[in-house]
Amino acid sequence: MKFSAPLSLALAALTSQAAAHYTLPSLIINGQVTPQWANVRRTNNYNSQAPVTDVRSADFRCYTSETRATASTITVSAGSQIGVVANGNMYHAGVINVYMARATNGNAATFNGDGNVWFKVHQIPAVTNGGSSISWPGSNIDRFTFTLPRSLPTGEYLIRTEQIALHSASGFAGAQFYIACGQLNVINGGSGNLGPLVSIPGVYTGNEPGILINIYWPIPANYTQPGPPVWRG
Repeated sequence: MKFSAPLSLALAALTSQAAAHYTLPSLIINGQVTPQWANVRRTNNYNSQAPVTDVRSADFRCYTSETRATASTITVSAGSQIGVVANGNMYHAGVINVYMARATNGNAATFNGDGNVWFKVHQIPAVTNGGSSISWPGSNIDRFTFTLPRSLPTGEYLIRTEQIALHSASGFAGAQFYIACGQLNVINGGSGNLGPLVSIPGVYTGNEPGILINIYWPIPANYTQPGPPVWRG
């Protein structure tokens, strides 16, 4: 059977990436990569590396329904550069969002992140140019860094990273979410008003144009990053 060029490219991408799964077990704090699962809660997929696909699932928050893991909380100053490290290249074409939630009980290790407490602090979207091409700065990397806002209030937080793999996202629940939650103690903070605040799960329905999308053909003329705008303090 002979396929059109765009379909052939899509099939080749799916085949070559079928086993390219990963986890997000480490942070970068003060320029140092933390040991795997030391300051990140060990996720259910620490062996299988399988993604979450149901955005309404309880596992969509921190993916720890089986491990019920907590981690050590690591200290970082507001305004510092921090980062996230995967256990290998994040091969799948996709985008990245980073959310934080201030521990309402003051203790990140026992905070479960219920309610409208999450705000976005970083994102790596797609790059488009009107339909001629689309590229993915959030893929084919094994780490990234960003700067915490200087006005982030002092306190303990969960920090949740999601890489949204979009290679199979043309059907509902086809997008794959690679998720992990770390624990931070933020010091030297400011008095910023956090927001907009969202719940996780609840932030997505799965029908968002940046989640339910065919990235191969026709090439998207633009891309809408899922979730609220980034809070910059």
